Amino acid sequence: MTTLSRKAYFAICFFIFTVITPMVSPFADDIEAQINALAQGGFSDRAKVINALAETGDTRVAPALDALANGLLYVQKLGGKVVIIEKVGSNYKLTDPVTLESLGEESKGAFSKIKVNNRLRRGVRDALGGLRLRSKNPADRLAAAEDVFKSRDPAAIPLLDTAIKAEQDAEVRKVMQEARATAVLFSDQEASAKMNAIEVLTLRSGRDSRSILLRFAESAEGNLKQAAEKAAVTIEGALDAWATAQNIWYGLSLGSVLLLAAIGLAITFGVMGVINMAHGEMVMLGAYTTYVVQDVIRQSFPNMFEVSLLISIPLAFIVAGGVGVAIERGIIRYLYGRPLETLLATWGISLALQQTVRSIFGPTNQEVSTPEFMSGAFEIGQMTITYNRLYILVFAIIVLLALMLLMKKTPFGLQMRAVTQNRGMAGAMGIRTDWLDAMTFGLGSGIAGIAGVALSQIDNVSPNLGQSYIIDSFMVVVFGGVGNLWGTLVGAMTLGIANKFLEPYAGAVLGKIVVLVFIILFIQKKPRGMFALKGRAVES
Repeated sequence: MTTLSRKAYFAICFFIFTVITPMVSPFADDIEAQINALAQGGFSDRAKVINALAETGDTRVAPALDALANGLLYVQKLGGKVVIIEKVGSNYKLTDPVTLESLGEESKGAFSKIKVNNRLRRGVRDALGGLRLRSKNPADRLAAAEDVFKSRDPAAIPLLDTAIKAEQDAEVRKVMQEARATAVLFSDQEASAKMNAIEVLTLRSGRDSRSILLRFAESAEGNLKQAAEKAAVTIEGALDAWATAQNIWYGLSLGSVLLLAAIGLAITFGVMGVINMAHGEMVMLGAYTTYVVQDVIRQSFPNMFEVSLLISIPLAFIVAGGVGVAIERGIIRYLYGRPLETLLATWGISLALQQTVRSIFGPTNQEVSTPEFMSGAFEIGQMTITYNRLYILVFAIIVLLALMLLMKKTPFGLQMRAVTQNRGMAGAMGIRTDWLDAMTFGLGSGIAGIAGVALSQIDNVSPNLGQSYIIDSFMVVVFGGVGNLWGTLVGAMTLGIANKFLEPYAGAVLGKIVVLVFIILFIQKKPRGMFALKGRAVES
């Protein structure tokens, strides 16, 4: 502990103890006498004093115990008064361990250091944990209960009993009861009490509970041993179920990423029949748009950083969509019905876009920060769910639903479907098919740009970003059904979950190969995917 942190700690303690605890207490002299007793006798005597101080439940003893553990507690050679000593420059500052009032500065030679060993430090840690059980802050009480749970110290049982009776917070009380159960297992209490403790730990579940039960079973006998081993097996089964659920979540998370990358491709390839090898670069342009927006906001409008992603979404759509319209008008329009030439042309465009971005921003990864509301994680049982992945999943579903509404409920969507089903008839009805081609290609590219905004939060923003998703996106579209958005959703989630369940056994690379082989075999059986949709690509 640094000098600055100790000063802050003592200052906080002084505020708490002088505001919360009455300054004039009839027990002040008793507390001081007990703290002074730390300087008497040997290590075993100090251990008894530490336990006695902990049993008082008086939070004013915390600074003295903390100073003892950190080697800052001294005793005056003449008078026997215990003080906290910190070096300030060439002098030594004295602090009263009870009131935390300054006692001025004095030569260190007038004091003797109160020595501690590792056993005493553990005792101090447990004592401070017991005192924290009485904190007014629920988070502190919860952390203290978790510490006792890990220590499994039977000496903490009386403190826990007192704390449990006074605890009003249901969650904190539950953890305190679990901590008490671990302490009971390693105490000399009756078998019935230990049986109850085993039941409590079984309900808690978790790897820590299983580990504690197995350790207890090593030294237990008879019914207690059998009960502990059975409980450990039960917990292991629950952990396996939670592990499966965690893998499913990872799969859905990966599926949401694949969905975002594939939605735009479902338009350009699925509806228009264009093999766009530059689709990944549209994703990359969206990610770099996010980087530029954040850089501008960070320098000019720092207070708006939390909404930087919201600003990036429409801008990324416009940038990527504009580039898509330019590509369609400049190149793709001359290559309809010529898939090989289209593939080669878009591949060349992808290389050109990568080099352009590399020339402007450099070849290295660019930093895209995560807003505070997307940071962190929460737990459901034994599952951990990160906020950024959760937001991306929700965002992907919203984008999919918005696109489906556009396709089903707007004149643009009606015209797009008309051109897809019968181009000649749609043109005869007055639909500008060439304009619709450009807008459709721009829509697919713009959605890819939006995907780049989301992917910037979980992947490196580099010129090669899009190359990581182009093949997976094609697999999703083909597997789900060419041109079918519902099929794209099902395909993305299916492939995401399949990849995550295969990775532990086959590895990430081999797992993708297995999935690819499966899709190839699947297409032999159902060439139009799971949910087939009649479109221009099929007719041609």
